[in-house]
Amino acid sequence: MSKNVKVAIVGAGNMATEHLKAFSAIEGVQPAGIFSRTPTRAVALAATYPQMSVCDSIEDLYNKTRADIVVVTVRELAMATVAVECFKFPWIVLLEKPAGYDLVDATRILDAAQKANSKVYVALNRRAYSSTRGALGELDTTEGKRFIKVLDQQDQQVARNIIKEPEAVVQNYMFANSIHLIDYFRVFGRGGIAKVTPVVPWNPAEPGIVISKIEFTSGDIGLYEALWDGPGPWAVSVATPQKRLEMRPLEQVTVQLRGERRLSSLDISTSDTSFKPGLLLQAQQAVAVVRGETNFLPTLHDSWYSMKLVADIYGIAS
Repeated sequence: MSKNVKVAIVGAGNMATEHLKAFSAIEGVQPAGIFSRTPTRAVALAATYPQMSVCDSIEDLYNKTRADIVVVTVRELAMATVAVECFKFPWIVLLEKPAGYDLVDATRILDAAQKANSKVYVALNRRAYSSTRGALGELDTTEGKRFIKVLDQQDQQVARNIIKEPEAVVQNYMFANSIHLIDYFRVFGRGGIAKVTPVVPWNPAEPGIVISKIEFTSGDIGLYEALWDGPGPWAVSVATPQKRLEMRPLEQVTVQLRGERRLSSLDISTSDTSFKPGLLLQAQQAVAVVRGETNFLPTLHDSWYSMKLVADIYGIAS
């Protein structure tokens, strides 16, 4: 019989709510406890789950629940401190992205996890989108080199004035937000990254267009295009000699075959409409880790390599 799994959560914001919804939908999984620096929000969220304890600290969270998984949903500037505290206990740690507000912070988290011998994963939930999984399935049966193109758009003024992000996050928004797009290079590109060449370099004094070429050891080629402080879509495409796939929006995927102009849409899982896209499958993967089953949950190392790619694209020294 499959092991029953207890899940604890740190944070009580929107992402905590979405993670709990996904985990609680899995048979044999129990939301067991919550800790937040805003106790009133933790109490309100716990009221939805009668078996969930509201705890006073991360240590209290582990001692009261003996949870198998802790999901950390705190803001970027708090992630390193909270993560290191979580590494002290023998649960599986699932960190919300980004695991660090810049590459230095990400390296600090990675080093701490290794020192503590902690099993740490990162919630790169776009890897679990049914559109992403469908695109990978199409590519598995397709030969030839891949040309991966990522279109990104970021707006520091929106981040600063509307979302009210801290200035340190705004200045590193390529890590905090572009990681969502840049990680796709490592999803669809095969082999290691051999070279990153800036075509239009990042200028922090005058944010605008950023273009970089990414070369893989397999021969696959990537092109990153970003528009800062202007309108634009988020989109990903992968072209091969036989077919071209496009994700725009990212939650959907179309396929165009060679010699045809029409686009065929791949089916999207109902789990990506009933839950925040990717979160149910991601939660199932985390549970599979606990149960010793095969899984593709991204590790902290996976996340760090994507953060390193962000730094290379933007010419930011570690």
